[in-house]
Parts: sequence; C-alpha cells; structure tokens
Amino acid sequence: MKKKSKKLIGLLGIALIVLTLCVGGYTYAKYRTEVKGGGQVDIAKWSFKVDESSQKIETINLSDTVDETLLVNGKVAPGTKGEFTIDIDGTGTEVGINYDVNFANEINKPTNFVYTYNGEKFSSLAKVAEKLKGSILANDEVKTKTLTIGWQWDYETGEESTEINKNDVIDTQEGIANLDYTFDVIVTGTQMPTE
Repeated sequence: MKKKSKKLIGLLGIALIVLTLCVGGYTYAKYRTEVKGGGQVDIAKWSFKVDESSQKIETINLSDTVDETLLVNGKVAPGTKGEFTIDIDGTGTEVGINYDVNFANEINKPTNFVYTYNGEKFSSLAKVAEKLKGSILANDEVKTKTLTIGWQWDYETGEESTEINKNDVIDTQEGIANLDYTFDVIVTGTQMPTE
C-alpha cells in the first residue's frame, strides 16, 4: 500500500505540475499588437545671402564706387567720394534673421578719410559697424535690406587755415607713402529665437 500511495502521490504531483504549466502558460499569454509609424518634423527653411552669394562678399574696390573722372590715375585721392552697398537677402527663409555687419583688419586708412551712414559721419569702419545691425522678421513681406555706406576724402579738411594746412601735410605724406588701404567685410546672419 505504501507503494501504491507513493505512486499515487507521484502521479498526482506530475498531474499538478502539468496542470500548473498549462494554467500558468495561459496566465502569461496575452494579446499583443505592435503598430509602427514614423515621426515627421517640418523644419523651417533657412536662407541668408549677402550680395547674391551664400559664400562670401566679393571684394569692394572703392575706386569702382566713384565717377572715374574724379580719380587720380584711377586711384582714390583727396577730393574723391563714393558709396558702396551691402545687400542682405533672407528671401525664402521661414524664420527671423538677426544680421550683423563688421569690418576687420582695417589697414592703412588715410587719416582724413571718413564714412557716412544714414546721414551720420564716422571716422572709422568700426564706428560704422555699430550701426549695421538689424533684423528681418519671419513674417516680413520684403526680406531684403540694402545697406549703403558712403565714403569721402575731402580735398581740404579742418575749420581754420592752420588745421587745413596741417591736414594737407598729412594727406601729402600719405599720398607719397602710396598707402594700400584694405579691410575685410564680415556679415553674419543668425536665426532669431522663437518664443
């Protein structure tokens, strides 16, 4: 009898294990559906050009900005003046742009050479650059700006004859030195922060 009861207990144990596995298997089974989709973000278009080029500004030659009959042997000298423009173009951009114009590496500027912008007179390009900052808004209908910078080297500078004579000497010395006046133009466009 002991053998039968051990056998019965063994069979009941196996039956219990099989039953547990079957019931347990159903307990762990569940419906699962996986749906895959994609994410999409529309990125605002960016466009910033200066003087028709997204790469760089062409060289600004001041002697090309003046009536050539006023030049001395094709060169700028006291008594000449002109102007040049920087064209900023944000056409096609869908975000606002902050622009900033700077000048660097200004070398050999004649002492009595001055610049004008919006009716103001400046002794250096660095001073002009302080005024050459602005914005093109995302919803502006016209997304172009033309910045016109005038320059002049007066024939005589000063108020009194002693000052005029002193400046004439400076102009003559700089003319003899055959200065090669150069500067770099750097125009930066930055996306305006959105709020």
